[in-house]
Amino acid sequence: MIGSNFVRVVENGNNSDEIDWELRPGGMLVQKSDGDDDGSSASGPMITVKVSHGSYQYDVSVPAQSTFGDLKRTIAHETGMEPKDQRLLFRGKEKEDDEYLHMAGVKDSAKIILMEDPASKENKLEETERKDEISRACESIAKVRADVDKLSQKVAELEAAVQSGKKVAEKDFLVLTELLMVQLLKLDGIEAGGEAKVQRRLEVRRIQNYVETLDSLKARNSNPFSGSNNGNAVLVTTKWETFDSGSGSLGAPPPPSSSSPPDPMKEWERFD
Repeated sequence: MIGSNFVRVVENGNNSDEIDWELRPGGMLVQKSDGDDDGSSASGPMITVKVSHGSYQYDVSVPAQSTFGDLKRTIAHETGMEPKDQRLLFRGKEKEDDEYLHMAGVKDSAKIILMEDPASKENKLEETERKDEISRACESIAKVRADVDKLSQKVAELEAAVQSGKKVAEKDFLVLTELLMVQLLKLDGIEAGGEAKVQRRLEVRRIQNYVETLDSLKARNSNPFSGSNNGNAVLVTTKWETFDSGSGSLGAPPPPSSSSPPDPMKEWERFD
């Protein structure tokens, strides 16, 4: 006896004629095949069962004494459906993985119904919807990115103009800033997750950098001396502006009137 499931019989006292028999559930004694040395596969004659899944039908061949778990693994190769996601029904009843085909009455050409586990099917639908949402979000972000690319060229043109000392109309900065803010609002309205969320964050930061650049260029354009190293020029301008704004307070006192001579008594009072 080997373990509790195998019996070894020696014929004619010759070890070379040893035959291993396997004790199957139900008391059936069958000859152990060579592939059963590691216990990885079932033995016995092969049968072909008809597996129906929706409008599809598969002819699956397995050893007659396989388990329904063995059958699931074979079906997985045919359908691509993982064994854990399969539900097998025979004669209207769902079968467990450790049940044997022959014990359940499964014979050659028997019909077995394959169904996908509802929880697994729901998870797959949710995953598909999530991937579709991410894909749609990425497409929307790509459209915004293309519009921002065009606006970035205008930002570069304004920057080149300001750096060359050319005076740029203030409305050019305002209009371009407004256009960038519109793209920022578009991004804010995109529901993004996963990779799309990362792309949206990068694009938002990119637009913010362009807006900050425009603010800096606008300030430099309105005060061309702000970027110069000639501090005296800026100082003189500031003094002139202060002088102009306070010109009324810097007037000389009015001259004394010559028509009324000074009163000597008042002068003495001041002396006292």
